[in-house]
Amino acid sequence: MQRRQFLKTSAAAFAASALYADQKPRRVGLIGTGWYGKADLFRLIQVAPVEVVSLCDVDSKMLSDAADMTATRQVSRKRPRTYRDYREMLKERDLDIVLIATPDHWHALIMIEAVKSGADLYCQKPISADVREGQAMLAAAREYKRVVQVGTQRRSTPHLVEARDQIIREGKLGKIGLVEIYCYYHMRASGNPPDMAPPPNLDYEMWTGPAPMRPYNQWVHPRGWRAFMEYGNGIVGDMCVHMLDMTRWMMDLGWPRSVSSSGGILVDKASKANISDTQSATFDFGDVKVVWEHRSWGQSPDPKYDWGATFYGDKGTLKASVYSYDFTPASGGAAIHKDVTYEYEQFPEDRTEKDLERHVAPAIRYHMKNLLASIDTRSKPVADIEQGYISTSSCILANLSMDLGRTLVWDQAAGQIAGDAEANERLARPYRAPWKHPVT
Repeated sequence: MQRRQFLKTSAAAFAASALYADQKPRRVGLIGTGWYGKADLFRLIQVAPVEVVSLCDVDSKMLSDAADMTATRQVSRKRPRTYRDYREMLKERDLDIVLIATPDHWHALIMIEAVKSGADLYCQKPISADVREGQAMLAAAREYKRVVQVGTQRRSTPHLVEARDQIIREGKLGKIGLVEIYCYYHMRASGNPPDMAPPPNLDYEMWTGPAPMRPYNQWVHPRGWRAFMEYGNGIVGDMCVHMLDMTRWMMDLGWPRSVSSSGGILVDKASKANISDTQSATFDFGDVKVVWEHRSWGQSPDPKYDWGATFYGDKGTLKASVYSYDFTPASGGAAIHKDVTYEYEQFPEDRTEKDLERHVAPAIRYHMKNLLASIDTRSKPVADIEQGYISTSSCILANLSMDLGRTLVWDQAAGQIAGDAEANERLARPYRAPWKHPVT
């Protein structure tokens, strides 16, 4: 069965390559040229004829380095144009696809401007820093009839697609009543770095944008900004969104009926980081409860699955992560194990690319292929902006529930929390002047 599936997948990939071979290269721009921006861009270059014509970043050194790297990766060997301000880049209105990989607090304004410019999009998760931003992003995508793929690439991870199709959809788990999702990585920044002047290559005013202005320190840029709630939504917004979205996709779940959460900074109180180090959340989907837990300290209950999901059914249990899945039948029958599939023979550059999450590279490629196919047919991709909105907003509601100390009931039709004026006021975060929230 695995061999037949492999041949089927390989044939599909070959057919896709043949389809794109005769097409005029799509013109691509990237906004946010850091770690995952380049990972996404270079995977797109691997799977389709594209011409990367524009790069944008507020860090001049990062931008220049990315332009040099891109010139060596794309067929034309041309160095892309570079911009400091995304508005200047989008004003050219000459891009078919825009990739957005900025810190979370910038996603909404950039995404809305990008769809207005006529481009289709790949936007990193979580799509927004607050719920109202997500609503405005979804509305803009629909109004301007743009295809928007969200970077929740578990939906395109080959072994997880197999787990969904051959374990869950074939009924091997039976009735699923509980899914535990979790992250036990020690990923929360610890310490208290001193405030300092930002480096000369960074336009810190523009980097901060609509977020509150914090004193600069070495964590803020690059990559360490997730230590602060001013720029994102903590470990829930970063890691829970992936596993919640994966669970929703595998089980065809929509919105949770209610969200409750508790936790806080319970252990590492000395760190400058202001995100929680311990948090639990329950997403109530009626007959199915999805329960999240993260601890950035202590040991993982299962070191093999320290970031993943466990589906409990009356006929068996499924554990799933970015690295593998394991199905254990309750009857004591044969267990099933599958590891992530690397693609080094087809893409040997994956072995040497700096900072690449090699186990995720195939998933990004399949995610990009799905985006391209959806653009061709003008259809919704597997991680459509609406799915990103639901998963992102559910995680934001978890943080809000923890802050308020109460369960939040979501009114899907009204797009707000039922019977809770105080909570609804916090569905939109204040913007720093002169930036204007997309929902005003």
